[in-house]
Amino acid sequence: MSSLKFRLKRLFERIWVPIGAYGLLGVIAAAIGSMLADVIPSSLAFQIGAESIDAILNIMASSMLAVTTFSLSIMLSAFNTASSTATPRAFLLLKTDQTAQQVLASFIGAFIFSLVGIISLQIGLYGEGGRVILFGATLLVLSLIIINLVRWIGHLTDFGRLGDTLARVERAATDAMAARLAAPFLGGRPFIATVPTDAVPIRATDIGHVSFIGLTRLNKLAETHNASIYLEVLPGGFVTRGTPLAHVAGGPVGPDYDSLLQDALSCFEISADRSFDQDPRFGLIVMSEIASRALSPAVNDPGTGIDVIRRMTRVLSQWDTPADPEVTLSHLFVRGLRAEDALVDAFQAIARDGAALMEVQIAVQRSLLALTRLQPPVFGPAAVMQSQRALAHAADAMLIGADIDRLRQMSDDIAAAARPAQGHIAQI
Repeated sequence: MSSLKFRLKRLFERIWVPIGAYGLLGVIAAAIGSMLADVIPSSLAFQIGAESIDAILNIMASSMLAVTTFSLSIMLSAFNTASSTATPRAFLLLKTDQTAQQVLASFIGAFIFSLVGIISLQIGLYGEGGRVILFGATLLVLSLIIINLVRWIGHLTDFGRLGDTLARVERAATDAMAARLAAPFLGGRPFIATVPTDAVPIRATDIGHVSFIGLTRLNKLAETHNASIYLEVLPGGFVTRGTPLAHVAGGPVGPDYDSLLQDALSCFEISADRSFDQDPRFGLIVMSEIASRALSPAVNDPGTGIDVIRRMTRVLSQWDTPADPEVTLSHLFVRGLRAEDALVDAFQAIARDGAALMEVQIAVQRSLLALTRLQPPVFGPAAVMQSQRALAHAADAMLIGADIDRLRQMSDDIAAAARPAQGHIAQI
């Protein structure tokens, strides 16, 4: 993702952007009506009086203000519900929901359009011909409002519910995983060796999560200065001041080298919040948090925990080992995502919090077995590790020996399925 595309994506996720666009359309409609006033035949203009349009616009303005206030209260209630029943991290996905943004934007835009129309009528800006343009624009806005009201009513039936939140997180994790599979090393060369001894580190100056790396610009800098850059972090990684973000090997000497280090540092963006973009591990962590909350004694909802396990299995099942990833950024060396880290994010907390629940432990073992059989070189060793860890939690919490024996047999099946890939650590 280019730096411009990343910033535009973040910009259009803000709710004021579509609201401003709809409001601007209202102002443009008023301007067009004023400019085309002389084009409308007088016979048609005489049939549409200013009083009738003014009444419609007044009704629209008052109703849209009430509907917008009501919709905002529903959205805030949905945000609170998602944060309390799922996890506060899921709030990021609800806040950027396109349907909610477009509907609210259309309501506020219609309110602004009505105000502009009322003011223009009162000061006589339109004239007789302009009223026809305003009347047609008003009918168009009313049609848009009706369509969005129907969409909004249908959307509210699920918005903020636990199932809807889970589906959003799964979709975000699936998209991030698919993007990483398409470019396993983000277009760079696989970073599987050690950093050259003469490489100079680029150290972070802020504390937070790496939200974006300008890889194209970073590669251009390295190419221009005949250097190689070894990335130590991936999007989503947490860094503190002084943490090495990357190492630069080769390149110029003197002031030009200092300039290269400073320009390379500016390619890393660090923020307080972690993002789902380019970070498949974050989606797994959020789903795991939802399962942990469901498995807490206060909630006691093992069904949701099992549902989360199955959803994570679908996300992880996309993972395979690319035969020959395409290298488009030849001066960058990038570490891959490790299967061991992904399975820790997905199953470690669930196995701990559901240690005493037989149905949850069976779901964990079945998921690990399914992933191992699907891709033994990818998941085999990491799945064995998580299976044995889950078994240890269960053995410590369960009282019935037959249940523990069943889980031990499933763990042995995972080990047998992973045996051909033992000693191999998969990356993408």
